[in-house]
Amino acid sequence: MKKIIEVLDYGDNGIRFHTDLDVTKNPQIILDLIPKLMLSMSSSLIGKNEINVFAAIRSLSAADLAISNNRKEMINMLDEQTKALSKTFHDTIEAMQKQGKATIIPAGKIASKMTS
Repeated sequence: MKKIIEVLDYGDNGIRFHTDLDVTKNPQIILDLIPKLMLSMSSSLIGKNEINVFAAIRSLSAADLAISNNRKEMINMLDEQTKALSKTFHDTIEAMQKQGKATIIPAGKIASKMTS
């Protein structure tokens, strides 16, 4: 098991970050994580604490972009990199729904409440 990212708020002492990943030794590790993260974020978080987790992830992303020297280039790069992934993911979910293998659960709903 590897810690992807840990972010701890120590109050007045600031925020501390930690990861077990070393992208300087293995840059591919980040690209390899993306499909795993997509699957986990789309299934294991749903109906539990996705609103809180996604809000925290977005705040980290916003802070990263805000301090960047090349914010527009980063936004364009992320947009380009995620277009194909997004289309493939949504096409797969749509196909699975048609086959009865997937159900869309609205944000903030718990799966067990949806079936009762």
